[in-house]
Amino acid sequence: MILYELIEYDTLRVIWWVLLGVLLIGFALTDGFDMGVGALLPFVAKTDVERRVVINTVGPVWEGNQVWFILGGGAIFAAWPPLYAVSFSGFYLAMFVVLAALIVRPVAFKYRSKREDAAWRARWDWALFAGGAVPALIFGVAVGNVLLGVPFHLTQDLMPMYDGSFYGKFLGLLRPFALLAGVVSFSMLLMHGAAWLSLKTEGLIAERARRIGSVAGLVAAAGYALAGLWLAIGIDGFTLVTDAVANGPSNPLYSEISREGSWIAAYGTRPWIIVAPIMGFAGIALAVMGLRAGREVSTLLWSKVAITGIISSVGLTMFPFILPSTVDANSSLTVWDASSSHQTLFIMLICTLIFMPLILAYTAWVYKVLWGKVTETDVTEHADTLY
Repeated sequence: MILYELIEYDTLRVIWWVLLGVLLIGFALTDGFDMGVGALLPFVAKTDVERRVVINTVGPVWEGNQVWFILGGGAIFAAWPPLYAVSFSGFYLAMFVVLAALIVRPVAFKYRSKREDAAWRARWDWALFAGGAVPALIFGVAVGNVLLGVPFHLTQDLMPMYDGSFYGKFLGLLRPFALLAGVVSFSMLLMHGAAWLSLKTEGLIAERARRIGSVAGLVAAAGYALAGLWLAIGIDGFTLVTDAVANGPSNPLYSEISREGSWIAAYGTRPWIIVAPIMGFAGIALAVMGLRAGREVSTLLWSKVAITGIISSVGLTMFPFILPSTVDANSSLTVWDASSSHQTLFIMLICTLIFMPLILAYTAWVYKVLWGKVTETDVTEHADTLY
């Protein structure tokens, strides 16, 4: 027996669909609070010392947190090549804006404290704000567009062709439902960043973060509920007309797909997936109550539960679709026909089983070492070594 045949092809496809979700959730749970803290910076910190406190809550960990973003992109490239080809070409300008914001962020971390000039530092503070707010918003807009469907089709030789105009690759993404998804993403990560600041700071900074985070949580809950209602009655879903060949070749054109009904119909055929939106709403509610009550560790944990539930609900609702097409429904990408080969998925899984525990162990060790609050005394007494 060939080694990779130890695991069935359809099982490997589902495993890698789950792992992609894990990597995206891991990115949101870790780098998500970095982005939330950046977006909160101008509003929770009023003096230079307060801003340095806020920055130093994430300064030592943001680089490690971005590993999840890199792993997610790598997993899409290696496990789901058609998804990578369509999304990175169709969302090219949006991703360029995100990358520009993410590039500005480390520069701001490094250069902000190089000069004592107040105007100099203020400009870098707003750069940190953009580095947090812009990706948090655009990632949500991207998810909204995935649920709506993307204007692409596949040629007979499986070359993906994006049918939108050059400027439409960005402006065309700003559809009302997608903007609502962006608001949910942005407010959700604001709440997450506020939960982190509640844990890592004290005094006025923590109080302001809790106040803003509570409002952001309520906005996230309302936006999430509205998005669910909109999906139920205002947006057509996608359906496989014929049974999928789970062990078949990776050729989306072999599938027959129609655009009808609602995405929410998935909850009728797989009622157990209701656990995801329940996690989302319950996590937000308990995180908001924790922020208002001044609880710290539990608030951050409930915020993580909310993010896990909200992101999971998108994937579980769409399964088996991963990128539907509004131009040619039969070109839509699904878990069963858009993956790499059986052997490639198996080799990648072995590598993941080796290296993922190492990444998790190292991450846990770093957070253990850096456990505790950042105070104004810390940043004034160690001005030469901290951000």
